[in-house]
Amino acid sequence: MAVRQIRPETPGQRFKSFLIFDEITKTTPEKSLLSKLNRIAGRSGGHITTRGKGGGHKRNYRQVDFKRDKHVPAIVATIEYDPNRSANVALLHYADGEKRYILAPVGLKVGQQVMSGDKAEIKPGNALTLAKMPIGTVVHNVELTPGTGAKLIRSAGTGAIIAAREGKYIHIKLPSKEIRKIHGNCFATIGQIGNVDHKNLSIGKAGRSRHMGRRPKVRGVAMDPGSHPHGGGEGRSGTGMHPKTPWGKPAMGKKTRNRNKPSSRFIIERKRK
Repeated sequence: MAVRQIRPETPGQRFKSFLIFDEITKTTPEKSLLSKLNRIAGRSGGHITTRGKGGGHKRNYRQVDFKRDKHVPAIVATIEYDPNRSANVALLHYADGEKRYILAPVGLKVGQQVMSGDKAEIKPGNALTLAKMPIGTVVHNVELTPGTGAKLIRSAGTGAIIAAREGKYIHIKLPSKEIRKIHGNCFATIGQIGNVDHKNLSIGKAGRSRHMGRRPKVRGVAMDPGSHPHGGGEGRSGTGMHPKTPWGKPAMGKKTRNRNKPSSRFIIERKRK
């Protein structure tokens, strides 16, 4: 998709850019694959656990197949917009009549046949186990544990590279430059996820963020001392301390990952060296 910059006829349009949806072939979703999406707005049990969320346009959830466990040939019927993620989705019509959504990779076209299983060809949209893929293959929609569904590489424009083999494990180089071992029986899909220009968008105005469900954020130094550790002071003032959250915990650079997690043994090279 290409990014379009519009003529700045109003202040709100001056910095705004949007995608030209030339890949989208259908504007209405498949009703049988829709489900209700309740608005949580950053709350858990009624308490706000993630600030800055709320409002936004009403939308339905598209049931995307992250497991790719149906080993039957399918034809790509449509490529559609999904409001719940940055990537586009492709609607597959399987030979037995079933319909499923998958993430749409770069190069996937309407009418193309895709397949899931170890006998599938190495081409965009096909899904295989990592052990059956040659070194250097670009993949997305990668499982961490066999059969549980993909957890990695699911956002627009991302792709991982199969770097090496080590026994029953495969070395995967993630978009963050981290190299990780993943079991060879885990499924992944060939290709880079489409909608590559998504990262080049400029929101342009506050109202567009509100449509996405993002509420305004207030700086800590602009608050009073009772509301934030950075608050108070006469006139403009700095934090006066190491950055803290509103609840006094260290923020901005404080490492929160436990290095003794069991999964740490699968990380060969970290993204921060």
